Amino acid sequence: MKVTIRPFREAESDIRFIRDIVFGQEQNVAREVDWDGKDSQSIQVVATDDDDNPVGTGRMQRDGKIGRLAVLDSWRGQGTGQKLLRVLVETAEKEDFQEVFLHAQVHAISFYEKCRFHKDGEEFLEAGIPHVKMTRNISKI
Repeated sequence: MKVTIRPFREAESDIRFIRDIVFGQEQNVAREVDWDGKDSQSIQVVATDDDDNPVGTGRMQRDGKIGRLAVLDSWRGQGTGQKLLRVLVETAEKEDFQEVFLHAQVHAISFYEKCRFHKDGEEFLEAGIPHVKMTRNISKI
């Protein structure tokens, strides 16, 4: 599996495919909430299998907010999400961000903690789903 950074226009069909399944079908997130108009200004990552089929995606907005991390069910638990997140964090480091943040679905908190994110605030609802803000300091090694 490979993870690549691609402009939204180039990757739009792959991104839509994954997010429509994960957020639309599985989580019943309203299309207008998922498709918020921020994709074209965001850094997009796409994971593909050996046949170049999309299996996961994520984005980072220009303010350092990571989001829309989505992996197809058959690829979960295999490190795909971690690889996507690692590429986004490495990109933030290259862009000289001091910190990145995200809104984690509560059920995924332990996943993000394993990726060195820390809870930063109280639980809240986003798209009808419980979330918590999490942050990660970017350290130069």
